[in-house]
Amino acid sequence: MAAAGLAGAALAFAPSPAHAAEPVAAPKAVHAVSLAKVSNSDNLDGWIRQALSIMKAKHIPGSYEGLHRNIMRESSGNPNAVNNWDVNAMKGTPSKGLLQVIQPTFDYYHVDGTSKSLTDPVANITAAANYAADKYGSIDNVNSAY
Repeated sequence: MAAAGLAGAALAFAPSPAHAAEPVAAPKAVHAVSLAKVSNSDNLDGWIRQALSIMKAKHIPGSYEGLHRNIMRESSGNPNAVNNWDVNAMKGTPSKGLLQVIQPTFDYYHVDGTSKSLTDPVANITAAANYAADKYGSIDNVNSAY
């Protein structure tokens, strides 16, 4: 977030020690669903639309509006945003990417079929939406840093 010049706290996106629920998982077999890019746009709109396509295939709830609102608050749409000053950064795991996810949370909530890179825009969005679905029911229910 420092790179994006945002005020406010980053999303904590850390697995809770009392984590009882499993992350939202895709069904064992998703029939005839392609996770191919739905947009050739290498920009925020294209990344959100591609993430939504993957989320739909994996049964992860969320809307364009909910994703866009949270992305703009967390990174101003900068996929390379890094928060180097919050408690996560002080512990050595800075929040990164469009939705300011820390590496352990990204690893836990990573969505198969997306990049393994935390700062890949689509992978960052889908992992964060998967986390939000597990913790809050949907990214649409998130209206502040959490």
